[in-house]
Amino acid sequence: MSTHDLEPPTDAALVRAARLGDEDAFHELVDRHGPGMLRYARRLVGGSDADAAEVVQEAFISAWKSLDSFRGESSLRTWLFRLVHRRAMDLQRHRRPTPIDDELLSRVVRSADDNPLQDVLDSELLEALQAALDELPWNQRAAWLLREVEGLGYEEIARTLGTTVASVRGHLHRGRRQLAERMARWR
Repeated sequence: MSTHDLEPPTDAALVRAARLGDEDAFHELVDRHGPGMLRYARRLVGGSDADAAEVVQEAFISAWKSLDSFRGESSLRTWLFRLVHRRAMDLQRHRRPTPIDDELLSRVVRSADDNPLQDVLDSELLEALQAALDELPWNQRAAWLLREVEGLGYEEIARTLGTTVASVRGHLHRGRRQLAERMARWR
């Protein structure tokens, strides 16, 4: 057996197998991309694990049913994030905005070890950031989360949000400006 045989299959290979009805291949895609999709969904729906799980489950059901429509013009990850985004938007249309869980933003602000004062300041900063994010319009919030937390590029964000790169740049610019204004005391 060569080392090549030990390499995990590519997304493209798994998609081809899943299109032919290979449920194990699809489950591997779920295992590979599900955590990031769940993280993104949780942030978009305000930290609710149940809502996020529902959004991701619906996205994967859509993916399974429409796998033949995936043309590979974007990465599979981008396509899956777009499905999550659509399902989360549907859910949010029926609800008023809810806050983001502080724990979800811990990746953005790391707390200092063995420094209680810094821990308090970090906690207050996260609360302020959460409140500022809650006030952003949906597309600005989504673009900011995809860029700053998930690390997606502008083209991937545009595909995920179903818009243009220029719109993404605009959403990010306006969102960052609003966040900077609201977070000015933390500079």
